[in-house]
Amino acid sequence: MSVDPRTGEPRGQVATEADTEAVDAAVRAAADTLPALADPAARTALLRAAADALESAGDEVVAAADAETALGPSRLTGELARTSHQLRAFADVVEEGAYLDVVIDHADPEAGPVPRPDLRRYKVPLGVVAVFSASNFPLAFGVPGGDTASALAAGCPVVVKAHPDHPDTSERCAALLRRAAGSVGLPPDVVRLVHGFRAGTDVISHPLVAAAGFTGSIAGGRALYDAAAARPRPIPFHGELGSLNPVVVTEAAAAERPEEIGTGLAGSFTLGAGQFCTKPGLVLAPVGEPGDRLVAALTHATTGTPPAVLLDARLREAFLRGVRRRAALPDVQAPVTPHGDGPFAVRAGFLTVPAERLTVPGPHHLLLEECFGPVTVVARYRDAAEVNAVLGRLPGNLTATVHLAAAEARQADGPAAALLAGLTALVGRVVVNGWPTGVAVAPAQHHGGPYPATTGTASSVGDTAIERWLRPVTYQDAPPALLPAPLRDDNPLGLPRRVDGRLELPGR
Repeated sequence: MSVDPRTGEPRGQVATEADTEAVDAAVRAAADTLPALADPAARTALLRAAADALESAGDEVVAAADAETALGPSRLTGELARTSHQLRAFADVVEEGAYLDVVIDHADPEAGPVPRPDLRRYKVPLGVVAVFSASNFPLAFGVPGGDTASALAAGCPVVVKAHPDHPDTSERCAALLRRAAGSVGLPPDVVRLVHGFRAGTDVISHPLVAAAGFTGSIAGGRALYDAAAARPRPIPFHGELGSLNPVVVTEAAAAERPEEIGTGLAGSFTLGAGQFCTKPGLVLAPVGEPGDRLVAALTHATTGTPPAVLLDARLREAFLRGVRRRAALPDVQAPVTPHGDGPFAVRAGFLTVPAERLTVPGPHHLLLEECFGPVTVVARYRDAAEVNAVLGRLPGNLTATVHLAAAEARQADGPAAALLAGLTALVGRVVVNGWPTGVAVAPAQHHGGPYPATTGTASSVGDTAIERWLRPVTYQDAPPALLPAPLRDDNPLGLPRRVDGRLELPGR
């Protein structure tokens, strides 16, 4: 059932929940397309055709997504552009071929300590990938999103489990992808879509599913991760589960530009109604006059933030309940109180607490857990020891942000360098003098982090996301006529390769 979160009214039945037999049929149909996806030219054509199809139906897709998520046409138009960009970026990745990581070591009878046989290594697709759509990004992490794009690029068909918050959007996008496949001569079943809670557990346990990608809650992701590990043949589960995304504002930075930092923070934690996985949920700011000015600017900017509708009623209630529990803790204050606004919307706000409260076990540990929605916690610290003590109690995160003064940024061996080095062990992306919301789709991007941010070490954004759906295979002393094309000496596909220890780039 599709529901309008702005009114709570049903929009209509757009799909039926898949039973075990329907999931089995979907997975088997997808698995049958594996040979067709072996052609890299067909995959690049599919990815580009899918991007074109999404853009051609952009108005229709954005309208459906807005009706189901209340994220707004402007935000969703940008998300559609990002989604199309991801698809085309992975087409370029396939065309270049470096993702295959081809390494050839010719036989060397004189090699020490023992003679070396002919060895040729590259990467092959895992098989059918189960993709679990995210609630907060119905396009970029939905049916046509990064998990689907990277899996198809790797040569893996996908079975997408639609998110219940946007079934209509999911159906429309799946139809576009399937038509794009047919338009380039591939079977439409390279993409299949299933709905329903039971479908999620059925697809993760299906013997033909070889890997899974998930973006969502810690509880839901951990349950699926455990199910993937408990299978008779365990499979990789690439889950993005939860992140607090801490921010550290140094005393010097707070003194140098408190208003700028306070205003920027408000824009970041309220972006998308605080429903970004990279929302800054904990901010370490100094006590004293510079920190007070930062909080004053944050107060002014947050107060001016208009009310917003969250993705669904369940998330709204969880947000309000979480805020109430946090605000009731000793020494916690709410300069701007997050609260409900009418029957469906919420108002953004933030809480403050002495950082000392977060340095020891106790009920204030709740403030070190993600609260999904437009709220953040500002912990006022007295010295660097308190900052380190708080950071030392955090689990893995997607991002950490540091705001430095100009002079600190120039000290290669100063405290700022030590702070960044320490954060590297905690997160997958360190942001300096910026904000973590907004994840650029670029080759160097890493969107992941130590558990519970993610369940593995791979990125879900950027070119390297394709690595999640591949595994290496080495051929030893294989007859030349039987070698796969990427491993032949004449390099018929024109791939970058490392041959006998030297990197070879086509055309150079």
